[in-house]
Amino acid sequence: MLKAVLLQLGATFLATAIAAVFFGLRGAVSAMIGGLSVVIPSWLFALRLAALARRGGATHVASFVVGELVKVASIVGLLVLGLALYPDAHWGALLIALILALKANLFAFLVKT
Repeated sequence: MLKAVLLQLGATFLATAIAAVFFGLRGAVSAMIGGLSVVIPSWLFALRLAALARRGGATHVASFVVGELVKVASIVGLLVLGLALYPDAHWGALLIALILALKANLFAFLVKT
């Protein structure tokens, strides 16, 4: 799970670098907001799953679903907070970084440990 978070972080940095080239500082900050809005809740969710796995016993499906719900709500909340704190956001850069960070999970299965 942490491998997926590292891939999301890499995708966020890649999107930020590309946005900096094409859209300048405004685009880079917007891309970082979009990407980190996904990376931070995913990292916390991965830490929670790792703690549940170490605890032993059966991990319930309900705890996974509740954790995923909290993660999605946190992503939305961080996006709203980021846009409130940086109202001059470049929407294109923000959405590209957001989508890249969300889709980076698909590549986690292709990377060998």
